[in-house]
Amino acid sequence: MPSYVFITGGVVSSVGKGIAAASLGLLLEARGLKVAMMKMDPYINVDPGTMNPYEHGEVFVTDDGAETDLDLGHYQRFTHAKLSRKSNVTTGSVYNAVIQKERRGEYLGKTVQVIPHITDEIKTRIRMLTAEPEDDADVAIVEIGGTVGDIESQPFLEAIRQFHLEVKPAPCCFIHVTLLPYIEAAGELKTKPTQHSVRALRDIGIQPDVICCRTGHRTLGPDQRRKIAMFCNVTENAIIGAQDISPIYAIPLNLHAQGLDQTVLDVLRLDAPPAALDKWQDLIERMKRPNEEVRVAAVGKYVAHDDAYKSINEAFAHAGVANDCKVRLEWIDSEQFENGISPAEVLKDFDGILIGPGFGKRGVEGKVRAVQYLRESKKPFLGICLGMQIACIEIARNLLGLKEANSTEFEPETPHPVISLLTEQKGVKDMGGTMRLGAYRCVLKPGTRAYEAYGLDMITERHRHRYEFNNAYRDRFEKAGLMFSGVHPRKDHELVEIAELEGHPWFCASQFHPEFKSTPLKAQPLFREFVKAALAEKKSRGK
Repeated sequence: MPSYVFITGGVVSSVGKGIAAASLGLLLEARGLKVAMMKMDPYINVDPGTMNPYEHGEVFVTDDGAETDLDLGHYQRFTHAKLSRKSNVTTGSVYNAVIQKERRGEYLGKTVQVIPHITDEIKTRIRMLTAEPEDDADVAIVEIGGTVGDIESQPFLEAIRQFHLEVKPAPCCFIHVTLLPYIEAAGELKTKPTQHSVRALRDIGIQPDVICCRTGHRTLGPDQRRKIAMFCNVTENAIIGAQDISPIYAIPLNLHAQGLDQTVLDVLRLDAPPAALDKWQDLIERMKRPNEEVRVAAVGKYVAHDDAYKSINEAFAHAGVANDCKVRLEWIDSEQFENGISPAEVLKDFDGILIGPGFGKRGVEGKVRAVQYLRESKKPFLGICLGMQIACIEIARNLLGLKEANSTEFEPETPHPVISLLTEQKGVKDMGGTMRLGAYRCVLKPGTRAYEAYGLDMITERHRHRYEFNNAYRDRFEKAGLMFSGVHPRKDHELVEIAELEGHPWFCASQFHPEFKSTPLKAQPLFREFVKAALAEKKSRGK
C-alpha cells in the first residue's frame, strides 16, 4: 500500500500548491521512489474542458484523453508520474458519479447525502489512483484545490480526514501551503493569516505535518519560523520557506535545501537514498546562463491571461535550454491585425512566429494575415492546432486562388471548406469531453523537417480539436508546395497531422498539441527545431 501526501492551501487562492506538489514529486523520485499524482478541484464543472481560458487557464490533456487542470502540466514537467483520467477529480465529476449510482438504485433507497456518499466517492477516487498493478507507487501525492475555509472545499477536506483514519497504520503526511503577506509599513512578513488558516484546518480535524510558507521574494526568517511552529503545533524543521524563484524549475532545489523531502519521508516512516539531483542542477545552471537570445512572437487570442498558454510558454523555455539560448516570448493579440495594424509593422523584428491554438471566430482573420506575412517574408513559423488550420486557409486563399476558403467552424456555408468537421463529430451535441482527445499515432514522411526533428518513423502526440484538414483539397495543396509530412492512418482516410511548406526556411504546423509532452530535460522536437531555425534567422539578419 502506498503512503499518501495531501497538500492543502490557505489564506489565498493560487498560492502555489501545484508547484509544491510537483516539486515534492520530483524530490521523492530523485530519492528512488515512484510517485503518483492527483489534483482534486472543488468546482462543479465535470471537467475544465468547457471553461474559458480566462476563467481557468489552459486545459491540459493526458494521453488517455482527459481534459484536466493545468497543474497536471506541472506534474508532468517535474515528474515521471503516469497521468490519466484518474489524476484529476472535480466536485462535478464526484456528484455526477453519485447521482448515477442513485439512479441505478445502488443506494437501496437510502437518502443520499454529502456524508457519507460524496465523501466516500472522493475516497474511492483516491484509492483508484493506485488501484491497478501498473499504477503501483510508493507515494501518492494528492493536491486539494481551493482554500481552507471555502464552502466548496469542505467535502474534500472531510474526505481526506476520514481517509487518514481508515488507512492507519499506514502513515499520511499533510502539507499546508500558505501565504505570509508582507506589510510595507511594518516592514515584516505577517504570520497571523497562516495561524488562522491552520486553525481552520485543525477545526476540521486535520493537523498539518509540514507548512510551506509563500513569502514572495523575501526570506522566511527564524523569528517567523519559530512563531509559526509554536502556534501551529508543528516542529521548526517542518516550516518551509517557499520563495518566488526564477526559473520555477529551481524551486525544488530550494525546498530540498530546507529539508522538505526528508521531513516528509520522516513523517511517512520511509527510508530512501540521498537525492540524485545533478541533472536538475545542471539544467538550472544552463537556464540561468544562456549564450544567446531569440525573440519569438506568439499570435493568439487569450493573450491577457498568462496561464491560457502555460504549456506553450514552458515548451519554449525547454527548447531554449536545448539550443543554449533564452527565448524571449511575446504574446501578440491577433485582433489588432483586423483593425488596421499591419502584421509587418508588429512582427518584422521577431526571429520566429507561432500561431497558437484556440476556438471560435474571434481573431481568426488577424491570424490569417499574420501567416501571409510570415510566409511571404520567410520568417520561421510554427503552427499548433488552429495554427495549422489557419495556415491551410491562408495558403488556399493566396496560393490556390480560393478566395473564400475557410473552416466550417467559422463559415459553415463556405464554398471551399478546406477545414471541416471530423466525421465522428457530426451529430455530437454535448460539448464536454467529446472532441478528438488524447494521444494518436502519426506516421512521419522521411526527408521532411518533422522526420528530422523526431528521428522516428512513427510518433504519438496529444490532440484537442473537432475540425480537420479536408482531404478533398489535398492534391491542390501539394501541387502548391504544402507537404503533408505526418498523417494518422485510418481505415476510411488519413488525417493530416503535420504540414510543411516547401521552399520556406522553416514552415511547419501540427494539428496536435506538441507542447503537452515537452519537459525541461527533454525539449519537444518541433519546438526545439523551431527555436534553432529562429536562431538561424537572427544570424542571417546580422543580429
